[in-house]
This record gives sequence, structure tokens and C-alpha cells, in this order.
Amino acid sequence: MRIRVAHQTTYSYLVPATSVIQTLRLTPRNFEGQHVSHWRIDVDQDCRLDAHEDAFGNITHTFTATGPVSQLTVSVDGLVETTDTAGIVRGSVERFPPGMFLRGTDLTHADPAIAAYAAARRAEAGDDRLAICHALMDGLGEDVLFDTDPTHAATTAAEAFALKRGVCQDFAHIFIAAARHLGIPARYVGGYYFREDGTVDQDAGHAWAEAHVEGLGWVGFDAANKTCPTEAHVRIAAGLDYLSAAPVRGTRYGGDGEHLTVKVRVDQHHRQVQTQQ
Repeated sequence: MRIRVAHQTTYSYLVPATSVIQTLRLTPRNFEGQHVSHWRIDVDQDCRLDAHEDAFGNITHTFTATGPVSQLTVSVDGLVETTDTAGIVRGSVERFPPGMFLRGTDLTHADPAIAAYAAARRAEAGDDRLAICHALMDGLGEDVLFDTDPTHAATTAAEAFALKRGVCQDFAHIFIAAARHLGIPARYVGGYYFREDGTVDQDAGHAWAEAHVEGLGWVGFDAANKTCPTEAHVRIAAGLDYLSAAPVRGTRYGGDGEHLTVKVRVDQHHRQVQTQQ
């Protein structure tokens, strides 16, 4: 599948910021099942984008915009060719052994409710790690409602699970918390998702989890959609949780009254070509 991504993030400030420093995790890598044909990041300020790799092997770009800054927009335009690998991740950059991803974080702590839920799913699935992960994914897809209202970027897995609702980030955090509680290394993945229902304009990017399964390696589990990642998924960054894989993260000096607007468009490339003709 040829997937075209357009992602625009705009910050507006009632009081102009004197400077803004941002780290972007918005650039995908090539690996088996994913080839980046074109990818461009633009910032509408007079600044330089410096490319790096973070500790997890994600491609990052950093910039500093000096003020006064009343509005700042980061734009992404890219084309990625994908093939279905049944959710198995091969050829990715791996800086740490799988055991590193048993480490808990504040966002992925398994409270007693998540621990009990994980134990129940394992009892259903038996001792096979792949079956356990599928049981967790399918169970969360049934028991947690997708809802954009009650949660936010700092919502923990325990808080979202107590609400039994949340966005894709929350599904990923709950899955990770439950898997790690069962001794299964799991990590957070941020990216994009082409929706086959025809919805191309989206409010944000997408998120899912990956778990390490003996004999297979890292395998993706998209609990929000009850599916392992397919050719419809574009993988951008991975980390222990949302904070270590966030698409845009940084700080500012001044800039009171910040307002954030995000526009994401994910579509098949051939559909765009046909529409333009």
C-alpha cells in the first residue's frame, strides 16, 4: 500500500514566546514491510532542524525558534510504501535487549485492577505468550470504549482502565501495563493508520503496542482496532511509553495562553492521484 501522510501541528500563544525548543519524532525508518519513498518536515520559523537518533533508535529532529513567536507550525508531508507482515517487526533498529521493556513507568503502571485483568486473560489463553497477547488485545478491544473526551496526554493506564474508555494511546498503555505485569516485554509505538472506512482526516496520529514473543521477535498489537498492525499502519517511533515516543515534545519561554491545533490526513496515494485527475 502507498500511504500519503500530511500532519500539521500549530501552536498559538496569546502572549508571544521569547523562544521555543522542540524535539520531533516524526520521521519513519525503513524496515521489512515499510519503505519511505518521500518524507519532509517544515517549520514556519527561521530555524535549523538538526537530525539525531534517540536512545531507542528513533529518528529525531530538534530546533530552537527565537521570538517573539506568536504562532508556530510544524508540517509533515510523506509517502510510505507498506506491506503486511502479520504484525511482526523485522529489520528495525534495536538498541536494547527485550528485557529493557519490562521496565515500568508512571504511565504504564499496573494497578491491582490491571493486574487482575492480565491474570484473567492469561488464565483464558494458557502459557503461550502469543496467545496471551492476542487475548489482551481482543479483551481490551471489547471491554474498553474508544472515546476522545475523558483522557489526555498525561492519563495513566490505571486511570484509563478505571474509566473503561480512552483513545489509542490509552489502549496501548493498558496493554503494555498488563503485558509487563505478566513478564512480557512490551513497548509503545506511535505512527499513523489508514482507515478503510474512508476517514482520511483525523484529529491525531495513531498508537499501538509491541510485545516480544519468543521465536517471532517483536509483534505489534493494536488494541484500539483489535488487530495486529497491517499494511495500513505506518510505524514512526517506539519507546517505553508515550513520553519517549511523542511526536512533538519540548519547552518554551514565555508564551502564556498556549493553544494547540493538530490536523492529520492519512490516505492512499493512488486515491489522491485519481481525485486530482
